[in-house]
Order: sequence, then C-alpha cells, then structure tokens
Amino acid sequence: MNLKENLLKVLSGENVDVTPVISVTQIGTVEAMEKTNAYWPEAHTDPEKMATLGSSLYELAGLECARIPFCLTVEAEAMGCKVDLGTQEKTPLVMESPFESAGDIEIPSDFLEKGRIPAVLEAVKILKEKYGDNLPVIVGITGPFTLTGHLLGVEKLVRYMRLRPGDVELAVDKALEVSIEYANALSEVGPDIICVADPTSATELINPLQFKTLVKPRLEDLSAEIDTKSVLHICGSAGPILKDMASAGYDGLSLEEKVDIKMAKEELNGGGKIMRVGGRTMSMGGAGKAPKLIGNISSSQTLFRSSPDEVKEKVNSALEAGVDILAPSCGLAPRSPLENIKAMIQGRNEYYGI
Repeated sequence: MNLKENLLKVLSGENVDVTPVISVTQIGTVEAMEKTNAYWPEAHTDPEKMATLGSSLYELAGLECARIPFCLTVEAEAMGCKVDLGTQEKTPLVMESPFESAGDIEIPSDFLEKGRIPAVLEAVKILKEKYGDNLPVIVGITGPFTLTGHLLGVEKLVRYMRLRPGDVELAVDKALEVSIEYANALSEVGPDIICVADPTSATELINPLQFKTLVKPRLEDLSAEIDTKSVLHICGSAGPILKDMASAGYDGLSLEEKVDIKMAKEELNGGGKIMRVGGRTMSMGGAGKAPKLIGNISSSQTLFRSSPDEVKEKVNSALEAGVDILAPSCGLAPRSPLENIKAMIQGRNEYYGI
C-alpha cells in the first residue's frame, strides 16, 4: 500500500480499502528521541534532527506519515516574540511579545528568513528527498486567531474582544497575512498536507458566534491560499462550531475525543457512505463536499495512559463510528509510550484483518 496515495485519496473523497493512521498534530516523544538521537530542543532548530524526529514514529511504530514541526510558536518567533524552546518533555512557549497593540504589529520584510522558518522549510525538503512519493509529509502551522493571541497575549486578546473589537479585527487580519505568507512559502517546498491548528478558537475560549463572525472568515481566506491538501484542527468541544469548521474550505477536520464521530458525520453529511464489508465497517468516501473527519483517539488519556489493548479498543470504536482517518486527538504527550502508538496501527490492521 502506498501510504501517501492512500491518505490523499481519502482527503479527495475517493474510496480506499484501509483507513489511514496518521497524526496531523505534534508527534515528538521522548522514547523516539532516545532511539533516534534527535532530541528537543535541538530538533526544533536543526533541520536534520527535525526531519529525523518528524519521521520517527513512521520508522519506529509504522505511523503512516511524517509530521513537523513540534509546536505552534514558529511564526510568533519569526515575528519577534521571545520563545522558550523548552526541554525534552516540554514544548516551546511564547514568553514575551514586542507588540503592545494591534497597530504595532508589522510583518518583517525578511519574515521568512527569521527564527525557525528556514529550518522547517529545509526539513520538508529533507523528508521529501528521503521518502519521495511513499510517505506523506504533513506540516503544522498556527491559525490566525491563535497567532493573534501569541502576538498580543491571550488575556489581552480576550479583553479586547469585549472592549476593543476593532483592534481585534485589525490584529487578526495582520496575523492572517503572516499565516498566508508562511503557507505560501511551505507550498513551494512541497509538503503533502498543511494542518492549520487554531486551538485558541476553541469553544472553551470563545463562543460560537465569535467563531463564526471573527475566526471563520480568516480561516476561509487562509484555506483559499493553501495549494496543498489542508486540514483544520481545533481543540476541545467543537460540536457547536462543526458546521462552520466544515464550510471553511479544508479537506479534513481534526477533532478531539469530545466530539462524537458518528454524530459529527451525521450532522455534516447524513452519516457519509459507511458500509459493512466482510463483517467490518468501512468508510467508502464520496460523501459530497464534506471534509473528512480525522481523529479522535485521546492523546491525553488513551495514548498516554492506557494499555495497548485499551488503545486497540478505542481504535475499533473510532473505526466502527466511521472515522475517515485515524489519528491522535491532539498533540502527543512527550512521555506517550511507543507501544501505544504501535497499538494504534495494530488495532487498525486487526480491524481490517491485515
């Protein structure tokens, strides 16, 4: 089975015999670092180590993709924010921004040459050269609303939404320009999928109306500029914004375990084309223009804390519910056991009898 072809077929709405198992969110784990000698924080800045760690779960566990980078601070750093690159068990974190207000935000003329952007672009080239057309390469970027929170500070952003909505509109538009410029640069080096992660737009932080009027239009503008296949990831209870996410122009939606896959499919396209084949439930694609649903094996519980057998049970449940692409619900915890990642692939294989 050609892993890249299988994944891209699903995202294009074509029929496949086997549901892909990937991750559109961060995949760096300590165990993989130890086995590949590609450790954080060096793997955040060194293209070779980034590529090695980004493909480590394919090499060590059979995950059907490579995925880089390992955080959502690349754009903020290139914009001038101070970033703590963390440790082997701690992902990078924005510590300080140079911008006091929306009017202060300016994109540097050499934005694409700053921070870790050159390392990410080079790592994509390394992965494409190494794996060719056999393994899909996924790159994560920061959604405009989450990037705005990095540039202004999340607390200030939330306060401004109530007191200074015009400033928020201006700031998000500037963040959108950043996202588009970065996405265009990525498209030139040829990743197969760009995943836009916008966790600050989760319903736990803003209400569905704010998502619809403020966030969704920018996500639509961003998706229109992405030349590759695209995925939108939003954390938490995405049910209330699911239809707005689905109409934003992305090929796939990455959802956490708080979202019931079967109910989501029914809401978006009448349940899709789910068939029983040889005693197994199979997603047959072709469900109109609705984006494919990706997930939603819990990263924080199942893949981090559970046994391999429990992982397989969750995999079976997700496949029975008709998930289009099997994946962790969010970024992997760095201490997630490698055996649980293997169990996710093994569970899929056992489901299909392969």
